[in-house]
Amino acid sequence: MAETLPSILLVDDEVHSLNAMRMALEDDFECLTALNADEATRLMEENFVQVIFCDQRMPGRSGVEFLKEVRDRWPETVRIIITGYTETSDMIAAINEAGIYQFLTKPWHPDHLVMSAKNAADLFRLNRDHERMSLEMRYLSRNVETKLEEQRKALREGLGFENVLRSPNSPMNAVIAQARQFASFDVPVMIIGAPGTGKTALARAIHYSSLRSDRPFHEINCTGVDDEILEIELFGARRGALHGQQGHKPGLLQKADRGTLFINGIAELSPRMQLALLRVATEGRFRPLGSHEEFRTDVRLLTGSSRDLRAEVAANRYRSDLYYALARATLVVPPLSERRSDIAILAQSLLFDAASAHGKPVHGLSEDAVQFLENHDWPGNLRELENEVMRMLIFSQDSVLGPELISRHILQAAPGREEGVDPSTDRVLTGSGTLKDRVEWIETRILRETLTRLKWNKSRAAAELGLSRVGLRAKIERYGIAEPGKASQPEED
Repeated sequence: MAETLPSILLVDDEVHSLNAMRMALEDDFECLTALNADEATRLMEENFVQVIFCDQRMPGRSGVEFLKEVRDRWPETVRIIITGYTETSDMIAAINEAGIYQFLTKPWHPDHLVMSAKNAADLFRLNRDHERMSLEMRYLSRNVETKLEEQRKALREGLGFENVLRSPNSPMNAVIAQARQFASFDVPVMIIGAPGTGKTALARAIHYSSLRSDRPFHEINCTGVDDEILEIELFGARRGALHGQQGHKPGLLQKADRGTLFINGIAELSPRMQLALLRVATEGRFRPLGSHEEFRTDVRLLTGSSRDLRAEVAANRYRSDLYYALARATLVVPPLSERRSDIAILAQSLLFDAASAHGKPVHGLSEDAVQFLENHDWPGNLRELENEVMRMLIFSQDSVLGPELISRHILQAAPGREEGVDPSTDRVLTGSGTLKDRVEWIETRILRETLTRLKWNKSRAAAELGLSRVGLRAKIERYGIAEPGKASQPEED
């Protein structure tokens, strides 16, 4: 890559002086010119300027007034003032107010001008190198005890694979076994699974089980995010690149340097962002918004996708080089409908977390409530389960949460239904079978949901359904609906 020339801003209200400075410097520098302070400010906002040569006496704001603003907004830029006057008071004011690096008097010699410019550019570079080295020294100064304490803290908070809850016979066990193997190899991993299946928790567990566990972990979900915002969040923005920005905005690639970055929703990237991320994935290079220089990053990329991208690659709808760079290893996370044995553990954990966060003590879920939760397909996966548990906690009056708190559409699913039976009411309405069988199937669901929600108070259930207690008991016996945990129903409530 060709080395870019340092940028210099030349400010003078005399056109011939401006042209003379540009002709002397343009072989060694990228020269920007302005005839007044306002035009110079606009150029500073739009460009990455290392050195400024500014005339002192100009219409409007003087050179000192302009360079004082530069010192406040762009303190890294080296400031040199050119004047035809040598009043001591002006020089002292300029040094104190604007932080002037050097004075040049008119008329100046071209060789002297070029030497001053090169020295100023070297000073800019040295200052930046010093800043970078200071940051590295502060980072390296952290002692071993601090690192060990961070690892202990991560372990206490359960950020490893112990945080991925599952039962002894869970389908997740095979996924976790693979993930443990991938964690010890510093390669990109693509995690594939429907929204809400826990891809972020799995990515975090991989990081805290890897050799980068004492380095930062950051995450971002790029689904539905505009390219401009996503570019700033990932790559950052240099000072002056954004309106109202006071300083450099670091991106996640800088924040996660030597650590791990999890990018979820990778399938939704636009072609432009795919190309930008390809440079990071293959070369470890990126360029912040508004910057004229490239940065390097040593970051491990973990990515999440809601669908398998191989079909997208085959159809030329996704860059194959990016896919293969990010999918050096792949993990497929099963949906919650395939993890019924995990639902009890997950629901109880989510309940205790929510109860602790909201200060409402509970003892757990009843067996009947767990049975109903296990019979639901959970198309929204863990997010839907978390919402349902929170709803139960909000309406609970007892320390043990029973099935009467569960949403009606979940209660209507038959406990212990056979595998492969479609619970969809729409499918029953439009499917095959006699009218009598289909009506009875729906009626059974309504009866079971009402009785469960009303804690099997048959008097209240009969009143709500517009039935007599005798008629309700007859339907219960006819459809074989049994109260969970009881062999027979009492004659009276």
